[in-house]
Amino acid sequence: MTTTWQHTTVLLTEAVDALLGNAGEVADHAPTPATYVDATFGRGGHSRLILSRMPAQAKLIAFDKDVEAIAEAAKIQDARFAIRHEGFRNLGELPPSSIAGVLMDLGISSPQIDNPDRGFSFRFDGPLDMRMDTTRGQSVAEWLASASVDQITEVVRDYGEERFAFPIAKAIVARRQERGPISSTADLAGIVANTVKTREPGKDPATRTFQALRIFINAELEELEQALEASLQVLQPGGRLVVISFHSLEDRIVKQFIAKHSKEVYDRRAPFAVPQAMKLKSIERIRPSEAEVAANPRSRSAIMRVAERTEVAA
Repeated sequence: MTTTWQHTTVLLTEAVDALLGNAGEVADHAPTPATYVDATFGRGGHSRLILSRMPAQAKLIAFDKDVEAIAEAAKIQDARFAIRHEGFRNLGELPPSSIAGVLMDLGISSPQIDNPDRGFSFRFDGPLDMRMDTTRGQSVAEWLASASVDQITEVVRDYGEERFAFPIAKAIVARRQERGPISSTADLAGIVANTVKTREPGKDPATRTFQALRIFINAELEELEQALEASLQVLQPGGRLVVISFHSLEDRIVKQFIAKHSKEVYDRRAPFAVPQAMKLKSIERIRPSEAEVAANPRSRSAIMRVAERTEVAA
């Protein structure tokens, strides 16, 4: 029997409202029908709503690394829609100033978390994989099989903000040397639980370690930085950038990126020169409503930031 893993899209209406809210202004600038980008298709919640609400002549391009997401996208029978099996770091391959809006819904989807075979969750025993694209790259188990204490410490500390990173790393290497490679999520979760003796109420000791390894093995923060920079090149004047993040590391990158490009830049070497115009205008910051959090607790940490492209990329 095949299990169908369910996903509830976070900030669904709010994100699509923000993405399409400037459609008329963008159309005034663009000589051709609008093209939108769903940079993280997932299970297609945002894409389907965008397709139902965007102008009839518009197009939607989606990106995703997950083969299961690609299979889900194949179910959409709409000539205006296209899916690319690649990460959204490839956003910059699209023509300059060709996109009316970019939506990035970061992190992982519920089907990825809930399916034990994917190895993302410490709640289920499964292979220690965590790759978003299972057709390429190194799994967490493969990386942990040879990583040093220093390397593991750095990853768990920097990507998980885990204060017990060093003892966790030592325990992982000691366990590997004593009994061989760590290949299952239950093994890793047990090692962390035996090492971390204190944690916030209601929070599993392995939460930060699993987050860190997932972010690292998929190069999530590096990809986010590349995609944000690419968005400046592909967005049209008036085009919207909408980003939903789920933890502080992601949100900090998005917040700082929007802030950096939402101000004029002066050349201190030429104080009387015309300043470089700002490239983005910050529009709003939105959190899920109490009703949404009650219906979908996984939405509670979400933050959506919206910005608008102010001028044509150089």
